[in-house]
Amino acid sequence: MFMLKLFFALLLLNGCRGYVSEKPPFHVNPNMDTQQKGKSYRESQFFADGKIMQEPIAGTIAFGNLKEDSHFYQGKINGQVALSLPKNLVIHEAFIQRGKQVYNSKCSSCHSAIGDGSGLVGKRLMVKPTSFHSDYMYMQPPGHFFDVITNGIRTMQPYGFMLNEHDRWTVVAYIRVLQISQDLEGAWINGSAKQWKQQ
Repeated sequence: MFMLKLFFALLLLNGCRGYVSEKPPFHVNPNMDTQQKGKSYRESQFFADGKIMQEPIAGTIAFGNLKEDSHFYQGKINGQVALSLPKNLVIHEAFIQRGKQVYNSKCSSCHSAIGDGSGLVGKRLMVKPTSFHSDYMYMQPPGHFFDVITNGIRTMQPYGFMLNEHDRWTVVAYIRVLQISQDLEGAWINGSAKQWKQQ
């Protein structure tokens, strides 16, 4: 028995002496490494244009990417910024808390925790971030905020690639919470509350 073990040990050592070989290793169990596949940016003999990476077929939409509701996905109705929140949103405490979480993570460094544009980063910028607490900003409809978050404005970068539509709407709602928190006399609430009804 001892001699048999010694024989296999010597056999293993004999195969691991560091010899260099140009032959590919032998795969006892062929796996994903050896499958036939196309790799990005490689040449292809299969497609007429010779490229392995192909553009989507014109007029097709990937499953799950049919975004017909422009109100929810773009913040616009008939090409104009929406004057109300999308009707499919359920506004409750968890929704607002999610908005607060996203706002504090992505927005407060410039706009500050209360939305007055004096965040730690905002203070040092040559072009100061907009304060949400002005008559002009109080009267902006929900679609305006959604559009700015999605596409950016002036020196503010777009966040559409970073935040999904639902999270963008939570931030829009939380911005209104911040505005109401600073509207001590209720002038904004009385003047613009109608457009914040869901339609």
